[in-house]
Amino acid sequence: MKFEKQIKKLEEVVSNLNNKEIIEKQHSKGKLTARERIETLLDENSFVELDAFIESRFNTLGLDKKKFAGDSVITGYGKINGQFVCVYSQDFAKMGGSLGEMHGKKITKIINHGYKNGYPVIGIIDSGGARIQEGVASLDGYASIFRSMVRASGVVPQISVMVGPSAGGASYAPGLSDFIFMAQGISQMYITGPEVIKKVTGENVGFEDLGGASIHSSKSGCAHFVFNEEKECFLGVKKLLSYLPQNNMDDPTKLSSNENREGGKLLEIVPEELEKGYDIKLVIEEIFDKNSFFEVQSNFAANAVVGFARLNGGVVGIVSNQAKIMAGVLDIDSSDKIARFVRFCDAFNIPLINLVDTPGYLPGTDQEHNGIIRHGAKVLFAYAEATVPKISVIMRKAFGGAYIALASKQLGYDKVIAWPCAEIAVMGAEQAVKIIFKKEFDESKNPEKLEQEKIGEMRNMINPFEAAKLGQVDMIINPKDTRDALIKSLEFLSTKRTDKIPRKHGNMPA
Repeated sequence: MKFEKQIKKLEEVVSNLNNKEIIEKQHSKGKLTARERIETLLDENSFVELDAFIESRFNTLGLDKKKFAGDSVITGYGKINGQFVCVYSQDFAKMGGSLGEMHGKKITKIINHGYKNGYPVIGIIDSGGARIQEGVASLDGYASIFRSMVRASGVVPQISVMVGPSAGGASYAPGLSDFIFMAQGISQMYITGPEVIKKVTGENVGFEDLGGASIHSSKSGCAHFVFNEEKECFLGVKKLLSYLPQNNMDDPTKLSSNENREGGKLLEIVPEELEKGYDIKLVIEEIFDKNSFFEVQSNFAANAVVGFARLNGGVVGIVSNQAKIMAGVLDIDSSDKIARFVRFCDAFNIPLINLVDTPGYLPGTDQEHNGIIRHGAKVLFAYAEATVPKISVIMRKAFGGAYIALASKQLGYDKVIAWPCAEIAVMGAEQAVKIIFKKEFDESKNPEKLEQEKIGEMRNMINPFEAAKLGQVDMIINPKDTRDALIKSLEFLSTKRTDKIPRKHGNMPA
């Protein structure tokens, strides 16, 4: 056979890429190998590996005895549900998955492939951080990755799957991603580890309590999706991608739908009394295609519910107030959650639908001192700059700044739809009359009776028919017709076009 010697050498090198000792080492920890993770994520036999024979060029500090073909990361492309994606998978079994110069170059290269060809980029992260022996070359590797990620932001979806540690500056790679998946018990992200924290501050904290999946999904808000094991994470990634376009020039895939139904249960779900709570997820299930809702950041800022769903087969982004938690108020965390989600949907041509039922922004010194002004302004900025179709449904109440952010025509909403029971005002009738008629109440012989009379008068002023007279509400509908009204509105808005302002970029509040 021609080239027999060369082919044999190739086969030997390739076989070393699947070192049995390394495989057993990972399996002993209850974890998949870097290659198995790619095979689990991608369609069968679709993966094409790139740069499999790259090695570190450093020989200092013992690195000459620790070289592996491909370094400590596997990169390439393949398909998920028949659609191309670019992927990299860090290999903790090789030098702790540490990132050196060539490791960084491989990741940068595959991100650039995704950017140039319009394919989502998925990073499977399992790394101890920078390769100390390579010094500044390792740090520059991170800088190259971060720059490529920023360049690709808003062009292709970027997803990080945390199946191990990500320490120090390495954590900014998932931080720059659009979505972060974490697995319970094996995923950690932190800038400063427990030992350094103890030395500097005296705090005793473990890896999980510092940067585990539960912490990042409920407290920091860094993690968007959390699963019990890594295989479930990969199924979650596949589900997420089913809602997303390949890039910013594409539209999400529309499925066929034959759901002709009214929302008759909506009146059973939503109480007439404004102060009573209910589960907005039941409303979502009633309005949108059955079993299509895929919630994002379900454990973080639960007073707001955001996620993807399908309406008549088409993908939409939903932003809603959760009335059963903190009455659905907006606060610092929910503002960040909403703004980030809105900007993603706008970047990737996903129409936005708001289900509004909120008394406004949360008052208090804690919120004020921690920057509710700048955080709340993010929501305003995100919606005002968004050019995708934007529809707001005011169900029961939309007061104050929350009305402006989530439902005002003057902020750029294409359609504002209200239920007949909706109240739209600077504040609720009870609070308003106490301010407006304070003097009259103080002088009245029967202040309670007068207050009730004024509340009634105020309620007549803040109903949706008054807003409709001013052109600020486009439609007032029977709640059972909400699904039909949204379908028809989106169909009409599907050809929406807007002019873009000639500028480099806006300066979003930090």
